[in-house]
Amino acid sequence: MTRGNQREVDRQRALNRHAGKGEKKNGDPLKRNENDAKALAEKIAKKKAAAEAGEGGTGGKKKKGK
Repeated sequence: MTRGNQREVDRQRALNRHAGKGEKKNGDPLKRNENDAKALAEKIAKKKAAAEAGEGGTGGKKKKGK
């Protein structure tokens, strides 16, 4: 039972399917972690300030009063 070039064709198809997926992250991982942590802290602070100001900021569903 021969398969011909089916394996090679399938390998090429798999490479083509996964060619554009995933992005390579450049730079130092520790600096990326610091930047991500800083951005997250700013986001949390902004959301907390909005909640204290009465804007809600949670994005959840509003309760209907009876």
